[in-house]
Amino acid sequence: MTVRAIQPFLRALLLLTPLLSARGHGDRRSNLKASWDTYSDTWVGVDGLGRVLPDIAQVGPTRRGKTLGMFYFLTLEHGLSGPFDNTKILKEHPEALNDIHNPAWGPLNSSHHWGEPLFDYYASDDAWVLRKHAQMLANAGVDVVIFDNSNVVTYDKVRNTLCEVWEDIRRKGGKTPQFACLCPFGNPDGIGSQTLRHLYETVYEPGLYSDLWFRWNGKPLVMADQSYADLSGSSSAVHQPTELTTGDTLGQIFSVDRSITAVGGEFPTWATEGSGMTMCLYKDGPNGTRLSQQHFQSVRDNSTLLLKAGQTLPPGKYYLEISRAVGKIGWWGYSSLKQSGAYEAGKPISGDRVVHVVYEGETDSKTLPSPSKNFTAQDLARAKTIHDFFTYRTPIAPYDVTNPAPGGWTWLQNYPQAVQTSPTGVKEQISVGVAQNYNSTTHLAPMSFPGAYGRSYHDGKTDTGTDAVRHGYNISEQWRRAFEVDPPFIFVTGWNEWTAGFYDKWAGYEAPPAIFVDEFNEENSRDIEPMKGGHGDDYYYQLVAKVRQYKGVRPLPPISPRPITIDGKFEDWTEVAPEYRDAIGDTAHRNAPGFGKAGPYRNDSGRNDIVAAKVSFDTNYVYFYVRTRDDLTPATDPDWMLLYINSDSDYKTGWLGYDFVINRQVGSTTTSLERNIGGRYEWRKTADIKFAARGNQMEIAVPLAALGTPRFPARIDFKWADHCFKTGDWTDFTLNGDAAPDDRFNYRAKLLR
Repeated sequence: MTVRAIQPFLRALLLLTPLLSARGHGDRRSNLKASWDTYSDTWVGVDGLGRVLPDIAQVGPTRRGKTLGMFYFLTLEHGLSGPFDNTKILKEHPEALNDIHNPAWGPLNSSHHWGEPLFDYYASDDAWVLRKHAQMLANAGVDVVIFDNSNVVTYDKVRNTLCEVWEDIRRKGGKTPQFACLCPFGNPDGIGSQTLRHLYETVYEPGLYSDLWFRWNGKPLVMADQSYADLSGSSSAVHQPTELTTGDTLGQIFSVDRSITAVGGEFPTWATEGSGMTMCLYKDGPNGTRLSQQHFQSVRDNSTLLLKAGQTLPPGKYYLEISRAVGKIGWWGYSSLKQSGAYEAGKPISGDRVVHVVYEGETDSKTLPSPSKNFTAQDLARAKTIHDFFTYRTPIAPYDVTNPAPGGWTWLQNYPQAVQTSPTGVKEQISVGVAQNYNSTTHLAPMSFPGAYGRSYHDGKTDTGTDAVRHGYNISEQWRRAFEVDPPFIFVTGWNEWTAGFYDKWAGYEAPPAIFVDEFNEENSRDIEPMKGGHGDDYYYQLVAKVRQYKGVRPLPPISPRPITIDGKFEDWTEVAPEYRDAIGDTAHRNAPGFGKAGPYRNDSGRNDIVAAKVSFDTNYVYFYVRTRDDLTPATDPDWMLLYINSDSDYKTGWLGYDFVINRQVGSTTTSLERNIGGRYEWRKTADIKFAARGNQMEIAVPLAALGTPRFPARIDFKWADHCFKTGDWTDFTLNGDAAPDDRFNYRAKLLR
């Protein structure tokens, strides 16, 4: 079973406002700039279904004390197989649904995508994608992502990559969500305790990424029962593997009271082939003298491998380490709250690893006893530190709990969702989900089985209307319930799970049909992140609209006009307000391998980083100004600094609502104004207009009459875009170059007299 496959089995088993800082011992606060507020809650837009984003007139002003969390997944890995896309498989082989042996499926227990993300079959450590996620989530008003650690695995390397990318965004003044973690839904064999302990040791105790910690009631939030921090729930060491990631090391200190000739361990490959690693033995500890080394190739799953010492080693203390991972490989061990000699990336962590030794004069290896037992006073003190460090909220697994105990938070429920209260019984949280792997007959069920509560499920049945899957009826019903409750915290499931294990059996269910528990296809899946084809970005803009309804928005100020002369000097723009802003540093290039064997994915379209724009006007002209982070590239560059204008605020006319485009034909002192033809990406030149560009700034004067906007008051929606055009649809503004504002959003200029 793959590590990824553990999750649904654990779920099945368990289902039958930031205040003061709480710091780790080595908490090092990042020296981050003040946030560059882009005022994304004032951006306007219309989604692919024609739904208009609400403004202050519809949702009211911003409301204090409203926090939005998003379930976020770190599980998409590189590998030697896949991706397997259920939507594509069943389109080409519909008969495979009831035949798990059909070769189109690939291997049993493999991880399958339900569809293809807009950002391709990416891996979770793709920095370009992580930047896009931060940008889209922050623009939507998401305050915190909650990492899914419910399956014990904490995905440390991916998590750290995400945090490093998001901290870099913040250093440049950008905005990102913060993070919290969701631990296992129970503590059988101490799995909840060891997950909590590992998170504390690898993130919070060393003070890593503390600017990103989400705090609730003055302390970092963790979705874990507070008993997970107690030693009483952790007396049993849990036998489980730890993966060796590329560039890292795993180690174990051990002692022997007899001479030895070889030493080793037990090494899983999670049923993959071609795995390997290097094993080294040191005297005393990680910094001791190296005694022996060997590289192992083509390791079989769960092999016991022995490193010959090359000599007889006397009784004493030694350190065994593996490094230089090839493929997927790990080391079996025992996880507990006790630090018992295990090392990861050169640092001591809790638990220990299985160590085999061959004693002098013997041929068979013996397994050393696990030291993860018998807690000391130091262990008790450490447990109390962890106990007091976090704000705890118990994660509730079942979808149908109607009267939950105080202090619990849900991640997913059926409509009408229950109100979650604080430990003192005060209304605090509710969950909102896209879909549920549940049905009215057998209750908890795989997403691939008939009757699952998919995206189109509402009012007790599945809507079979045309394009019902695009409308998000299930989550819309759940949002309605959340607004009725109006708690301080809403937990949304989810953003980017994308995959589920392919099984023949699960929780009493047996194939056929093929079993996919958490995700199956477009209808029976629960990701909001945009997809290729299908519902596209419909769920993203539904999220934006609902978050605005929950949190309110700021007012869009009218233009304060000043006289403008198109001379390339720009001083006359200083007092013009408002300033329309775009994220800084969002032109990074992409070059990354994908999920499984997919990729590599490359995108080097980022060029001019647009950071701010302004609009002014007088009786005859409307003036546009734009500023980039660095000097503008030559105007002869393709698709250079285009200004798209929706002159009537009607998104049913023009290309994506844009009636005009400026700068497709740039001269020395004038540039082109072109009108859209027929709603396609076709344009006809209507005028040459005044223009000036120097350094990192540009200004343009457009006759109001040329836009068909001779009267006041008027509204003009607009977008700056550099090097975005590729396919001529909405995805260009998300995938390529730099669009200001991002994606389908637009700025709105209110021209009043």
